[in-house]
Amino acid sequence: MRKLLLLVFMVTMTIAFGQEKMKIVAGNLNVLKDQTELNVEVKFENVLFMKENITETQYLENRKKQVLDNPKRGQAAWNEWIGEWEKYKTEYADYFAKGLNKTYKNISFKKDPSAKYTLLVETNWIFPGWHAGLTAMTAEITGKIKLVETNNPSTVLAEVELKKFDKFVQNEEFVMEYGRIAAAYESTGRYLGREIKKSLK
Repeated sequence: MRKLLLLVFMVTMTIAFGQEKMKIVAGNLNVLKDQTELNVEVKFENVLFMKENITETQYLENRKKQVLDNPKRGQAAWNEWIGEWEKYKTEYADYFAKGLNKTYKNISFKKDPSAKYTLLVETNWIFPGWHAGLTAMTAEITGKIKLVETNNPSTVLAEVELKKFDKFVQNEEFVMEYGRIAAAYESTGRYLGREIKKSLK
């Protein structure tokens, strides 16, 4: 089953090949050449959702209605779902760091406000994808990643644009919206780590 699901994703990725979903639009990453540690942060505020560009509040209201209207689920299921949603929001930076550390080993990426520089993900829009047994669609993220001075975040050294970034990474909670979003942040980190590696050769 996992192999079949992976095949579906590979086809999806092939169709999407050539579309520029991550692009350095300002500055460069060369300043990281002598760094051994880097702070990571994810801003998840005022994010719009879905093709309709609804707010998080509207998205959660719609999701709650879907859960409560399902006779096999109900209030207990919703309480669990919303609890996981709030928990995952605090962990998206960890998933981003996990992806970075996977593809670039010379820098330790983690939540570390004592580090000189910070990679800041400013999330503007999310499509949480979907999961339907053997088929699924990855989450998509639109926003910016800024390389800034930790103590002076208005100093932006590089800026990376994310445009419906949806490269596939799977995790244990991929069947759930918050899990797919976490996977998207991890994937973002992996691909950015590759860009950092290329820039610092």
